[in-house]
Amino acid sequence: MAKRYGGKFSPDGQSDADAPAPRGQYDGARVNPVGARANVMFVPAIPLVFLSLNDGAIGMTLGLVAAGILTAAAFLLREGLKAEDAYNARRTARRPAFPRKIFSSVLTGLGVGLAAYRNDYLDAEAASQVSLLAPVLFGGVATALHSVAFGLDPMKNKGMEGVDTYQQDRVARVVEDAEAHLNQMTDAIKRAGDRRIEARVERFQTTARDLFRTVEEDPRDLAGARKYLTVYLQGARDATIKFADVYARTRDPQALSDYSALLDDLEQNFSARTRKMLLDDRSDLTVEIDVLRERLQREGVRLD
Repeated sequence: MAKRYGGKFSPDGQSDADAPAPRGQYDGARVNPVGARANVMFVPAIPLVFLSLNDGAIGMTLGLVAAGILTAAAFLLREGLKAEDAYNARRTARRPAFPRKIFSSVLTGLGVGLAAYRNDYLDAEAASQVSLLAPVLFGGVATALHSVAFGLDPMKNKGMEGVDTYQQDRVARVVEDAEAHLNQMTDAIKRAGDRRIEARVERFQTTARDLFRTVEEDPRDLAGARKYLTVYLQGARDATIKFADVYARTRDPQALSDYSALLDDLEQNFSARTRKMLLDDRSDLTVEIDVLRERLQREGVRLD
């Protein structure tokens, strides 16, 4: 007997709307905000150190201090770029408590100015002939150019209007602990020495971070998601540590299969929780809209 062909992609096919689409290996990946421009800022301190070694006690000290300041400025710049990237990646975020990029610009100007003063000091016949004008100008120009090249730190909160700051602080503490669990998972799985399972862990971490972002955007969801951010992630971290130790010694395929199945279950549960919170938020919005419509109708305003 003939049977009509049908399937997921046929015109009359039925698809499982609740099943999440499979994630690619690089889904959720972001470019490292610390690029070559920031890494180049470590270079000026290197020749400055070697050029200062034979310049006497004062010249060497000034050169080494200037090199140390420039290195500290480069480190601050890297951290500032990372903080800015995390700020831009979130819909709701607070401005950085410590403006790292601004302080990096100031330290860069201070280091350049000190290096210029050292050069004038060595060229002058007497210390009294050294002028501070040139070092100040060099330092000011270096500060301005650094700020133009790398920008300033975010100076205001984003998406925080109407958000309970106390609840937001609670969420921040829980998410910080959850991120620590994920970082420990990353460190542990490297001991397994299998790039495929490392990529699988990274995919689960992307799913977990989707839940983090959802809770951060609406702190009211913290109560329902707390066990996912604490108990489940702590269990996943402990399982990852044990698996990495066992697999690194035995290369047991059954251990690999069991651990992969655990990650599949965790990812499905985290995805389901994220979708549920998003649906609840949409339901709350629908209720608010309906209430507003009723109030407008009582006021005699008709909405077609």
